[in-house]
Amino acid sequence: MTPTRVLVLNSGSSSVKYQLLDMRDGSRLAVGLVERIGEGSSRLTHTPLANGEPREWTGSVADHAAALEAVAEELAKDGLGLDSPELAAIGHRVVHGGQRFTRPTVVDDEVLAEIERLIPLAPLHNPANLIGLRGARALRPDLPQVAVFDTAFHTTMPEPAARYAIDVRTADEHLIRRYGFHGTSHAYVSRATAELLGRDPEDVNVIVLHLGNGASASAVRGGECVDTSMGLTPLEGLVMGTRSGDVDPAVIFHLMRVGEMSTDEIDTLLNKRSGLVGLCGDNDMREIDRRIGEGDEQARLAFDIYIHRLKKYIGAYYAVLGTVDAITFTAGVGENAASVREAAIAGLESLGVVVDPVLNAVRAAAPRLISPAGARVAVAVVPTDEELEIATQTYALVGKNGQAITSE
Repeated sequence: MTPTRVLVLNSGSSSVKYQLLDMRDGSRLAVGLVERIGEGSSRLTHTPLANGEPREWTGSVADHAAALEAVAEELAKDGLGLDSPELAAIGHRVVHGGQRFTRPTVVDDEVLAEIERLIPLAPLHNPANLIGLRGARALRPDLPQVAVFDTAFHTTMPEPAARYAIDVRTADEHLIRRYGFHGTSHAYVSRATAELLGRDPEDVNVIVLHLGNGASASAVRGGECVDTSMGLTPLEGLVMGTRSGDVDPAVIFHLMRVGEMSTDEIDTLLNKRSGLVGLCGDNDMREIDRRIGEGDEQARLAFDIYIHRLKKYIGAYYAVLGTVDAITFTAGVGENAASVREAAIAGLESLGVVVDPVLNAVRAAAPRLISPAGARVAVAVVPTDEELEIATQTYALVGKNGQAITSE
């Protein structure tokens, strides 16, 4: 029997999200979430999609190892256990791969050590990702464990795009450069956009706008990222739900000197009390739209700032690419907020970018064009599927009988 299933794990600081996929057709067999790990009121929700009813239980899940054991038990109840010969590999989302990890990588002790070394670049994410990797290896030491890095897709950026204009020796010593994030989403969506256009990804230039609570843009030329809005951390770039995006670095010095704020206080301000929530108190675009409809000027200002920044990046990446075949919206806001798409594209007609208001108003789960027929630049909405992308990249590394083809 040729194993065709891949389990995708996304281990957060207090949660584990998982999906089991059959790579013969990319279908999902089960999805679930363990949350509030380490608390007395932990919760597991599990949905078998092939057969059976959703299940939920609450109790104490002491740590990530216990969470993974609980996941294995739930899968086993549906005949989908981790001991199944049909399981080819486990794919793990890992946020930061630095400059070394440019592609999905089969995990061994050396890889784990390097991911650990990169913790200072992703202190909130890489430690949890490591716990998930180690726990899964303990459960199935014989099975390939594949790390798929958020940063990997962006490692094709040329040096002029990746470098900050600071002292080179200081930057190299402290690994300071632009890495970018949401890479699995940008990879999936840029490729899916080419498919929607009926063209080969190598022949298409796409601006991808991943707009969720976290938001990022990328310029993709012929299937490779040449620029992206997030940088050393996910704080740079677009206005987000709670993050500021681009800000003059001197603002930090000003807050330290004049505002007498500590480094931690400024970190919290820029990451958790800025963006839309800092501007108007809401980070849900649906609520902001509702408030605008009621004449709320603060909500209108927050929306306009969000759109202004977004439009700046569209224009910048149009210039970087030279020729643009498509602009694609994805993620929660990008897929569902017609008002954001309309406003972001408004005024770009001279660049060949136009949105059809009727097509834009349609809500659908499938990839679709929202530009009029014959438009010079296609405008698309493509639902992202990061789990499928992780599973696809993982399975590409796994040969018949579940043996790793290659590792880095």
